[in-house]
Amino acid sequence: MNFRLRNPFNRLRLTVFAIGGICGGATLWAQGSDVAAQLSSLEDYLERAQAANPQLTAFERRYEAARERIPLAAALPDPMFQVTHFVESVQTRNGPQENVFMASQKIPWFGTLDARERAISEEAEALWFAYQSQQLMLARTVASMYYEYGFTQRATQLTEENVALLEQLEPIVEERVKSGGDLNALLRLKVEIGKVSDRLQSLRQARVTQSAKLSELLALPHAGALPWPEWRKPDLVAPDAEALLAAIEASNPELQMLERKIASAGVRSELAKLGARPDFTVGLTYMQIGELATPAMSIDSGKDAWGITFGVNVPLWTKKNRSAQAEAALSRQAFESEYENRLNALKADLASSLSSLVDANRRLKLYGDELLGLAEQAVENSRASYQSGRTGILEVIDSERSLLELQMLYWRAAADAWQQLVTAQAIANQPILGTFQASESK
Repeated sequence: MNFRLRNPFNRLRLTVFAIGGICGGATLWAQGSDVAAQLSSLEDYLERAQAANPQLTAFERRYEAARERIPLAAALPDPMFQVTHFVESVQTRNGPQENVFMASQKIPWFGTLDARERAISEEAEALWFAYQSQQLMLARTVASMYYEYGFTQRATQLTEENVALLEQLEPIVEERVKSGGDLNALLRLKVEIGKVSDRLQSLRQARVTQSAKLSELLALPHAGALPWPEWRKPDLVAPDAEALLAAIEASNPELQMLERKIASAGVRSELAKLGARPDFTVGLTYMQIGELATPAMSIDSGKDAWGITFGVNVPLWTKKNRSAQAEAALSRQAFESEYENRLNALKADLASSLSSLVDANRRLKLYGDELLGLAEQAVENSRASYQSGRTGILEVIDSERSLLELQMLYWRAAADAWQQLVTAQAIANQPILGTFQASESK
């Protein structure tokens, strides 16, 4: 189907919108690129994530909304004002009834409003700790991806260097082939260059994927590829496991959130018991009375009347109150079981992270202090032997490949060590690498 704009103004308007969209997109891309260019250290990434991540902002707004419900829970019900106008007046000894004005206020049983306020306050506190937990989860995710991105950086650099070294060998092998050497050596070298080049392309694509995921967490739309991070291998120091275990129970926000839910369920149980008590209603009634046809018949002719009312509701149906109490008690027990389960899970997560950290430190020491030096020496020896004709190209390729794999394993261990350290610190709500801790003030 052909579509044509008949109105030239429509075409002009669409053109303006298109230009505006392009300019707006270009502006967003430029802003994202400017912010991304300033990111290098983990502290930069964490500060940006805590300031701009929309999911974290949503958790904060939920907490603020819950805080606004506290005054509502502590307030009395709205008073009631009622007006009655007599279409057909009722005659009294003082004159006909014309209008009746009634105002009443319901007052809950003593302590009910205070219990409601405490219940809502505990629920708001639970949302505050949920916000803290989201902060830690975001920081943990960003830090873990930061070091994964850093590993991709090291792997890319090492693979580029390996491709360059293999390509330097190619002219030497070609000369030997021209001089009557084995053609198979050149073919094997080209195959190895192709395999390593393929790995390099995969690493470059991995950078695009990882950068996009990090940009999402940092709220950087259209930022392009983030710059490579600034990082190094960690020091071989294990954190204090006992201190971290103690910190879990003392300051982990997930557990503190469940503690607030347990407290809220306890207050709800009190409210259910108070529901079996009566509420009071006090009021004032004012009645307008008209003049008698013969005022002399009463000295109070046309005199208005007023009165005070007092009422008590009767909580006769006790079954619903017993059900409310049972529900609150069961909810409290459920939260207590959830707390115990989560505490056990966090301790297990901490033990797993510390064990993985010990293993990563072991690998760092093994590769850094022993194997890498031997592999580098083996590469030098194989190159020298090949140039002197004492060995073949396969030995050179194998030594180059072995060195690259060990270098990859070394930096994989470095990234793993940082990631497990971040995990352990986040579980215990300790400052992540000395740069970030979940908010403590409200």
